[in-house]
Amino acid sequence: MSAHLVGGIEGGASNTHVVIMDSQGKIIGSARGPGTNQFQLGIEACSKRIASLTDLAKKDAGIPKETRLEALGLGLSGCETESSKKELHDRLTSDYPQLAEQIVIGSDTDGSVAATSNKGGVVCIAGTGSNTLLINPDGSRAQCGGWGHLLGDEGAAFGISHNAIKYCFDDIDDFQKAPYSIDQVWGLVKDHFKVTNQPEVLPHFYNTFDKAFIASLCKKLTELAKNGDSLAKEIFKQAGTDLAKAISAVHKKASKELIERDGGLHVLCVGSVWLSWDLLKPGFIGFIEENTPVEKLSLMKLKVDCGVGAAYMAADKLGLHIDRDYSNNYDVFFRYCRRCR
Repeated sequence: MSAHLVGGIEGGASNTHVVIMDSQGKIIGSARGPGTNQFQLGIEACSKRIASLTDLAKKDAGIPKETRLEALGLGLSGCETESSKKELHDRLTSDYPQLAEQIVIGSDTDGSVAATSNKGGVVCIAGTGSNTLLINPDGSRAQCGGWGHLLGDEGAAFGISHNAIKYCFDDIDDFQKAPYSIDQVWGLVKDHFKVTNQPEVLPHFYNTFDKAFIASLCKKLTELAKNGDSLAKEIFKQAGTDLAKAISAVHKKASKELIERDGGLHVLCVGSVWLSWDLLKPGFIGFIEENTPVEKLSLMKLKVDCGVGAAYMAADKLGLHIDRDYSNNYDVFFRYCRRCR
C-alpha cells in the first residue's frame, strides 16, 4: 500500500461523493450518499452521515474503518464561514476520531476549483442550489451567490422550480400574466406535488419543506422544455441568464493571469442543471454579449469524481504529495469568443 491515503468528500444539499486516493493519485475506494449540508441536517446528523459514508469508502478500499486516513478533505455546501467550518471540524474530531489524522474543511466550491488547478480558477455550481466562486493565484477570492433558497439559488434547480411555481401562482391570481401559457407547467406542478389546487401546494413550502424534493421538479421541467413548451423554455433561458450574471460578477475581479489563459477565464461548471446546457445557452450567451465586456470564456465539466478536488485541497494544505495531471480531470464543453463570432 502507498505511503499515505487521503480522503475527499464533496457534498451538496442532495448528494455526497466520497473518494479515497493513494499518493499516486489512484482512487482506491469510493462511496455515494445523500446530501451533507449542515444547515439542512443539523450538525449532529451531518457529522454522522459524513462518518458513515467515509466508513463505506474505507470498506470499498479494503481498509478497516478503524484505520485513520492521513488526511480527509471536505468540500461541503454550508461551509462558507469560518465558524461553520470550525463547528463541523470540532464535532467530527470529537465524535469520530477514527476518520482521519487531520481534517481540512472548505466549501463545495473550494473543492471543485482544486480539482482543476492549484493556482485558482472559477467554479459555478448549479445543482439543488447555486454558488459561484473565484480564487485568484494570490489566494484572493470573490463569491457570487451561495446564500441558500431564501437569499439566492438563482440558476439552480430550486430556483428554476420556484420560478415555475411562481409563474403559475401569479398567472392564476391574475397578479401578473405569464409570458406564455401556464397549462403544461401547472399540470406538471400539480402532478409533482400530487395536488389539485394552489392551497394544497403551500404545506410543501411552509410545513414540510424539503428543498431537494422541490428542486427535483426541475428535472421534469427539463423534459417539458425539450418537448417545446414555451414557458418551460423561458424559465431555463432565465436560468442561463442568472448563471451568466454570476460568472460575469466574479470575472470583474479575476486576475490578469486567469483571464489571459488559453480560452479565456476557465469556469468549472458543476451540478445537474448544467446537463441542460442547450436550454441554458440562449440566456447565457445573450447576457454575456449584451451586458458584459467578457472576450473569452471556457466552460468545463469534471471527468472525475468531485471528491477528488477535496482530496487535493487537503493534501495541498497539509503538504502531502498526490500525483496528478489536472488536464485529465476535465473537458471543455463550450468556448465563448466575442471576436470569433
